[in-house]
Amino acid sequence: MKHGATALAALGLLALAGGALAQKTSTEAIDEYREMLQDGNPADLFSMKGEELWTKKRGPKNASLEQCDLGKGPGVVKGAFVELPRYFADTGKVQDLESRLVTCMSTLQGIDPKEVIDASWGKGERANTSALATWIAEESKGMTFNLPQSHAEERMMYEVGKRLFFQRGGSHDFACASCHGEDGKRIRLQDLPRLTGNPGDGVGFAAWPAYRVSNGQMWSMQHRLNDCYRQQRFPEPDFISDATVALGVYMGVNAKGARSVAPAIKR
Repeated sequence: MKHGATALAALGLLALAGGALAQKTSTEAIDEYREMLQDGNPADLFSMKGEELWTKKRGPKNASLEQCDLGKGPGVVKGAFVELPRYFADTGKVQDLESRLVTCMSTLQGIDPKEVIDASWGKGERANTSALATWIAEESKGMTFNLPQSHAEERMMYEVGKRLFFQRGGSHDFACASCHGEDGKRIRLQDLPRLTGNPGDGVGFAAWPAYRVSNGQMWSMQHRLNDCYRQQRFPEPDFISDATVALGVYMGVNAKGARSVAPAIKR
């Protein structure tokens, strides 16, 4: 009996160890899969399109976006991505990358904002803003996030974003914090980073825009947030709404010091 009990205990320990090993192996396998996909990331094609759109004369005014001010002066792209969202005096609003691009497309090129806001994901002018955002993000790849909080509007949007992050609702009584409010959470085999603080280089806010292998689309942060609301069973937010911009401020400020890897690649 003694030997039998010892054998059963040993089998139990082996089973526990095997489970832990399998879990570790699955996580490592996903990391290796992502690393392999980085070579030849299809995001490069979207980035090339974005760079072309930046210099191409378009719209009723037949103008390019080369004088667009993303926060560092007209036409300055490098380093702009890691300091957005931020306050812009000309609009009197805190804007993220995509909402700022819509402003520039409207003022410089004469493109009606409704052509972007009312479009579908991956279609028309909204697809163009995603491509532009991909290229602009790539120009700051490897740089660290440092969103400004000197203006009262920026600080207010941070607080609004924080409240939205923890707001529970929908049929499942979910909040952003339900998945991203603490360490060690996973969904299926997907690690869920904690976004209430700095999650680290290339994680969370520092990984979007990203190419989604599962549906062959380039997803911006606006698209990512929209889909998070869908999964929470919330009503779909409007494109470049103040709510999504505020969430971007909250996550972006929390990511201070994290290195951007955008455009990344996701499953």
